[in-house]
Amino acid sequence: MVADFAAKRGWEQFHTPKNLVMALTGEVGELSELFQWLTDEQSRAIVRDPGQRTKVEEEIADVFIYLLRLIDVLQVDLVDAVETKLRKNAERYPIEQVYGRAVKYSELEHD
Repeated sequence: MVADFAAKRGWEQFHTPKNLVMALTGEVGELSELFQWLTDEQSRAIVRDPGQRTKVEEEIADVFIYLLRLIDVLQVDLVDAVETKLRKNAERYPIEQVYGRAVKYSELEHD
């Protein structure tokens, strides 16, 4: 649907990887702005307000649309990329070392 939407409008010429990443970054910024300055509790409760929920949903949709378009343009196999990254992260973050802890890889003990 996303590729078809762009094609019907002749926008493929503008959808270079660089432009899509820039657009994606802008949309993430707009999503971030909705949460800026909220407490943790307020950020969890934001979707209980119908007006705010709509704004959040629209920004999440924009982020996802640009991400999907980037995936399509770069011909990334998303399922394969996610599976590969999760396997790598499982090795980098062993459960027994990270369970319940927010630590970076560089902070873990390595063999």
